[in-house]
Amino acid sequence: MPQVSAFVRHLVKETERVIGAWFRGGEEEEEAEAAAIALEQPVTTMERDHGAANGLRFGLAAMQGWRPEMEDAHTVVPSLPGALRPWAFFAVFDGHGGAKVARYCARHLLPHVTGSLDLRPPAALSVEDVKRGVRAGFLRLDRRMHKLWRPAGGDRSGSTAVAVAVSPRHLFFINCGDSRAVLCRGGGACFYTQDHKPFLPREQQRIQRAGGTVTLQRVNGSLAVSRALGDFGFKGAPGRGQTEQLVSPEPEVYEMERSDADQFVVLACDGVWDSVGSEELCRFVHSRLLLTRDLEAVCSQVINVCLHKGSRDNMSIILVCFPGAPCVSEEALQREAQLDAIIEEKVQENFKRQLDEGEPNLFYLMQDLSEEEIPDLPPGGGLYSKRELITSIYNKLKDEHRAVSSRDSDESR
Repeated sequence: MPQVSAFVRHLVKETERVIGAWFRGGEEEEEAEAAAIALEQPVTTMERDHGAANGLRFGLAAMQGWRPEMEDAHTVVPSLPGALRPWAFFAVFDGHGGAKVARYCARHLLPHVTGSLDLRPPAALSVEDVKRGVRAGFLRLDRRMHKLWRPAGGDRSGSTAVAVAVSPRHLFFINCGDSRAVLCRGGGACFYTQDHKPFLPREQQRIQRAGGTVTLQRVNGSLAVSRALGDFGFKGAPGRGQTEQLVSPEPEVYEMERSDADQFVVLACDGVWDSVGSEELCRFVHSRLLLTRDLEAVCSQVINVCLHKGSRDNMSIILVCFPGAPCVSEEALQREAQLDAIIEEKVQENFKRQLDEGEPNLFYLMQDLSEEEIPDLPPGGGLYSKRELITSIYNKLKDEHRAVSSRDSDESR
């Protein structure tokens, strides 16, 4: 069933995109849409990083995937400078229509936010002070970009933003757009941000008051998010304030007190969330943390799972682990080794059966395996999380078969 759900999500998204291009009309826009569909092969090289400070560990991974350009960007600061040293800040920016806004935000959003906070000791900052500072920082940054680029004819790109600011006592989840943050506490997803989609009642009301429409679940039939930084072509409604435009740069800020039960936070762009749900991803990450402390590797596995599930977008993910994160378990390692052995045996059996019937084929092998009951597959990842292992075993068997066939052919001569 998860395979069907992922397929349906992608089918709906691509159908909306194609119909949206037809609805808007214009050869230039249609050509731009067509160019953005996909490359012939995905770019699977990953940017990876990790670090630790303030009792936190983080890992990240980012992949261009099927898109012609990498439009995602990120910010990782596990210890802020100056008086805010006990604080940390992590953010993912998902660009659209180009990478300019996302990259600018990755460099400049945090200084705009911290510059908006009152210049007093961090301990004296109230929750409301922080929320006001974050909101002011977003709006100031958006105005700054508009002022910088308007004389040159503007820039058509935009970017969503999702972030978490970690203080000694609180977690501040910051969201503008349809990227998402999820908190895993006590073994499950206890909180996640709400995607800003044009069809949500409060978003639709603002869009309509600004003179726009929500068509095909998009702003004016074009943009799939209702809040973003940049996108200045959607921010010129006369008589409307900065946060009352078709697309608003105003973030939502959610505050939670930290708990000893906090395990990890995941920040990711919609290229990840289009392929896996919040609960699914928490379960998968939890299961991987029982096997390794390498957070880069865990993030890379998430992206590979999403790629194999069919994500056609750029993908970026940041994993932030708290002291209460799952630890490597000998029992989990043994269980995983047993699972890998079972999979290897099944691949060998299937490969032999395909040889008897004709030419081996990896696609059909994966299809056959997906129909089998394989116990202890990683929750939330399933067989997709074992695609690399299956491919490696399959290629090894194919190479061995070719070598034997070549040797037999030489001997027959």
